[in-house]
Amino acid sequence: MENQRNLILAVVLSALVFLGWSFLSERFFPVAAPPSTEIVDGKQVPVAKPEALPDSPAAIRDRQAVLSENARVAIRTPRLAGSINLKGARLDDLVLVTHRETIAKGSPPVRLLSPSGTQDAYFAQFGWAGEGAPVPGPDTVWTADGAELAPGRPVTLSWNNGRGQVFRMQFAVDDQYMFTVRQSVANAGPGAVLVKPYGLVSRVGVSKDPSSWTMHTGPIGQVDGATDYSVDFDDVDKAGAQGVRFQTKGGWFGFGDKYWQTALVPAQDASVDAGFRAGAGGLYQADVSGRQVGVAPGKAVTVEQRFFAGAKEVSVLDSYEKQGIAGFDRAIDWGWFVWFEKPIFYLLDWLFRHIGNFGVAIIGLTVIVRALLFPIAQKQFASMAAMRKVQPKMKALQERYKDDKPRLQQEMMQLYKTEKVNPLAGCLPILIQLPIFIALYKVLMLSIEMRHQPFALWIRDLSAPDPLTPVNLFGLLPFTPPGFLHLGVLAILLGVTMWLQFKLNPTQMDPMQQQIMGFMPWMMMLFFAPLAAGLQLYYVVNNCLSIGQQWYLYRKTPGLDDAAVPAK
Repeated sequence: MENQRNLILAVVLSALVFLGWSFLSERFFPVAAPPSTEIVDGKQVPVAKPEALPDSPAAIRDRQAVLSENARVAIRTPRLAGSINLKGARLDDLVLVTHRETIAKGSPPVRLLSPSGTQDAYFAQFGWAGEGAPVPGPDTVWTADGAELAPGRPVTLSWNNGRGQVFRMQFAVDDQYMFTVRQSVANAGPGAVLVKPYGLVSRVGVSKDPSSWTMHTGPIGQVDGATDYSVDFDDVDKAGAQGVRFQTKGGWFGFGDKYWQTALVPAQDASVDAGFRAGAGGLYQADVSGRQVGVAPGKAVTVEQRFFAGAKEVSVLDSYEKQGIAGFDRAIDWGWFVWFEKPIFYLLDWLFRHIGNFGVAIIGLTVIVRALLFPIAQKQFASMAAMRKVQPKMKALQERYKDDKPRLQQEMMQLYKTEKVNPLAGCLPILIQLPIFIALYKVLMLSIEMRHQPFALWIRDLSAPDPLTPVNLFGLLPFTPPGFLHLGVLAILLGVTMWLQFKLNPTQMDPMQQQIMGFMPWMMMLFFAPLAAGLQLYYVVNNCLSIGQQWYLYRKTPGLDDAAVPAK
């Protein structure tokens, strides 16, 4: 009767965990990137990029038509292509030529910036607010001294307001993703003018990547030496016309998605007013403005700021952080264990660069981690063996002092001391592996370096879930299982290997604990089903190595594999 009650309780607990997983995972452990492949007529084919709905407000005008309306300065770099709109001096046309929308052959490059009025409008603009003289605005048409912006070939835009003031804006770009914008005002008029420089990034709509406890997307900035992940789109909506404001020195402000980032970077020694605002039609803006300065007749003033628009590649972000942009490497939300996660990433990236296959690099990382943890596992198994040897004495004490709990605790502590065993020693590997799990989850889920990386056979994108599942007979049935019911081959292997690993463990003294352990592999299989194939691959290999390690340590630790007598 007791065993039946324990079994029912285990089933109920498992069901609660199962039902709550979808709710919790969206907030704490977001799933992988969207599937890169699908099964059509039994064949695996790349997923095409979905088109915008015809009546969608985000698709008001054709992008190519808008791009052809005004004169533009072309942008050509090893990683970027696009143009600057001379009307308003807007940087509103930018694609990332080294990153593709999908893994399909001929897939277009990822578009980051797009003109106002087009699908997913997203642009940057720089200018002056002023008093005493007309200043350029969004409808101002600038004159360019060159037709193309490229690394080492800056382009200067100029505009004369007809009142004696000449405004110039020099754009320069490096070979990665950073623009440098030098704004100047020369005053040839009869009186002084007051001007205040600003930069803004405007986008329509929230990020397509949901923000969660483990991954922040949306408004992000560096304020007073610390990266601020606390503001999301809802906070900006609630803040009203004033928006969310910060007074800080230097820093940077913009919008981050899972893999992409825009950021305004003022001079790091300048005091600025910065923040985020919301407007009508789902419009969001990040802006930075400097202090107001006076320009006397015959004088000029120049300010410089930078603008990042590109992929959140770890090496690139690190390089800008080393160039003096404080905290720019934290555009990736590494979280609490950044001190541990980045070394793991560097090791994985080093393995990938030397091996050439990201899946094999993950396997190599798994082997290295297991090798480093092997001494700890040995101590855990030795502790388990020692605890099993004292089980009869513990049972005797429990029977003798079952009505005297304080005395039982004293006698148990004395027994541990006499036998030189520590009941908590077996928990040490679990505590150590927790940050390892979080670090690997972050590295494999957030790093763009794994995006669209193939492994072998049917795994053509390690950042997306395993596409092959027996639930629809490997694509022969015309439907795609949703969420955790999409049990890919890797997720099933994960459950099977974990079940084999638990079967090798010594029998638990508590029947209920033993029953819960029996359910755990299949629950973990469902948990991991929607996650990235790269993460699933790591745990399949990890489980296989654990099985081999357990077999070895059983042979080296006498008495550990003795069957324990279950408690009545």
